Amino acid sequence: MTDTIFALATAPGRGAVAVIRLSGPGAGAALDALAGRRPKARQATVRRLRDPAGDVLDQALVLWFPAPDSYTGEDCVELHLHGGAAVIDGVTRVLLALGLRLAAPGEFTRRAFENGKLDLGQAEAVADLIDAETQRQARQAIDQLGGALTRRHEAWRAGLVEALARLEAAVDFPDEDLPDDALSAVRGLLHGLRGALDEALAEAGRGLRVREGYRVAVIGAPNAGKSSLFNALAGHDGAIVTATPGTTRDVIEAHLTLAGYRILLADTAGLRAAQDAIEAEGVRRARAWAEGADLRLWVVDQGTDDGAWREASALARAGDVCVFNKIDLPPGRDAVAVREAAATLGLPLIALSVTAQGARPVLDELTRRVVRDSAGAEFPAATRARHVEQLQSARACLDRAIAQLSDLELAAEDVRLAARALERVTGRVGVDDVLDGLFARFCIGK
Repeated sequence: MTDTIFALATAPGRGAVAVIRLSGPGAGAALDALAGRRPKARQATVRRLRDPAGDVLDQALVLWFPAPDSYTGEDCVELHLHGGAAVIDGVTRVLLALGLRLAAPGEFTRRAFENGKLDLGQAEAVADLIDAETQRQARQAIDQLGGALTRRHEAWRAGLVEALARLEAAVDFPDEDLPDDALSAVRGLLHGLRGALDEALAEAGRGLRVREGYRVAVIGAPNAGKSSLFNALAGHDGAIVTATPGTTRDVIEAHLTLAGYRILLADTAGLRAAQDAIEAEGVRRARAWAEGADLRLWVVDQGTDDGAWREASALARAGDVCVFNKIDLPPGRDAVAVREAAATLGLPLIALSVTAQGARPVLDELTRRVVRDSAGAEFPAATRARHVEQLQSARACLDRAIAQLSDLELAAEDVRLAARALERVTGRVGVDDVLDGLFARFCIGK
């Protein structure tokens, strides 16, 4: 039989209210021992809580949730206590003496998953909602908790099950030739599903960007004004600004919120032939961070004539932004070449002097980009790398199934594997290796 667990569900420390949650077959008996008699189900009731000696621990609000109508699907109790340490410690001692044990991180939600109250996608959404720092992160997590991710994947799975049923019918009755129109119907169904997965994979990064943050790298030659731009965008002096080239040796990060989206902004080392081993490592990290970013802000000092801008231009991609800095100074010989390079790469060019004007034009462009790249009418098909991996697996299985429709048994097996890949997203099958890692990152009491 499952043991009974409990945990403090509110943040530790002094507070007006502290909530202790209980779940398991012994939850009701523990409530009886503490409160004397059990209140009506799902009805908040004031009770005096006492220890075994009869001493009053607290006057608390208690709630009783009998199985299966609870968060975990088990008998559950909530004790809304006064938030003093003595009260919490007293109740904890009694619960331990009654044979309950402290819950592990995420154990309440894990039990909800194992008892069918949540699928795996919804369990992940609980963690995302707790960790949400912006409105968009919270909105995405709430929609996923409501089943938006599950509905998309289940719709594709239903199409695969239909195709599989038709293929297996043909395999089970080999003496009856599969009509051409039936085979065409299966082929059309599989092509349609593959197209849907192609579209889902093409926009899979949208959900990850909302959840993890939109990554923006500030790149450029030494002394181009990268750190000044970084500080202006971040709204504080996070990076040291000096006239000495190579001042920034490591990647410095800051979090912003624009239009409700989380931005992870990085100031990087100036890109040039390194002068020592430390700077070489900084340049390596700068390149790695920039290559994995969603957007690069390529900062150029328009007053130079040494060609140093070329080193960073190799990292710029179509759609990035060229920040033409220090326009309050006379233009150098590099100015025309930089403008031509930006035009060739298809980069919008923002001309300003960060120290004199601030970074408002860059901030406005950054806001426009994050909204364009992260917003969408339909819930994204993936909010974690794990989801993308399973979508890619299902897509590969469909490719094989379509390519070998002449061999119905092999095609049916690949359709079955595609369906199983989608089932792993919602936790229908094969997720034991995911569970420990997922719930270990939850907070205690959830």
